[in-house]
Amino acid sequence: MKIDEIKAQIVRQAMIFETGGVRPTYDLLESWIGSVRWSLPGEHLTQGFQPLATLFLTDLPFVPKSLQHIELLTLCIHEEIFDHLIEDDLSRFFEIRAYTSLEGLIQKDWQHDRIRAFPLIPKLIENDYPTWDGGGIPSEVEDEILRLEHEEDVEYFDDIVEEIYAIHKIGGYPAFCQSGHDYGDDFPFVLQIASDEKAYFNIIDNGNFYFFFNSTLNEWRVHCDFY
Repeated sequence: MKIDEIKAQIVRQAMIFETGGVRPTYDLLESWIGSVRWSLPGEHLTQGFQPLATLFLTDLPFVPKSLQHIELLTLCIHEEIFDHLIEDDLSRFFEIRAYTSLEGLIQKDWQHDRIRAFPLIPKLIENDYPTWDGGGIPSEVEDEILRLEHEEDVEYFDDIVEEIYAIHKIGGYPAFCQSGHDYGDDFPFVLQIASDEKAYFNIIDNGNFYFFFNSTLNEWRVHCDFY
């Protein structure tokens, strides 16, 4: 198996979200970090939770299969989560609202007390790769990479990987800081919220939150790691 064949088997598309750099419009379809900008009438912030992100999926050129019926995700995070980051599943510390339609939404200005709110600019990327021990590499491909490393002096991160995006993103692979983590085939990875220097958001030491979603059960699993 040649390097180009290996790349073709593991490379994925994703939508990354770059922080700031443009003047906010506050319009529908504008994603945010540090702020939840839209809700349905009668919805309120739940006590103990603060706004983390507004992510519009409508009209994005790529969305993972399990999220394709969703047009907007809003994420709020519980204030006590940082006392529990080593737990296996952190989903109870997030309130994730998934809207399958934008009809009837009203504008809000809910902002996190400590995260600096910025609009997020979506960008399609075609070359997201998995971390070596983060899962996502089929076993036969992993065996072939190991053979190439042993016999032909190939290096996974130098010769195969083009980019690992440790940034806010939908789809692609989780950019694990430590060894990988998953919740089985029923809960595919769909979303990552990363530490964000511009937004003054640091997860211990440049860590990330990784979100896995079962669309049949409408249930989330959330993992965190950091350096």
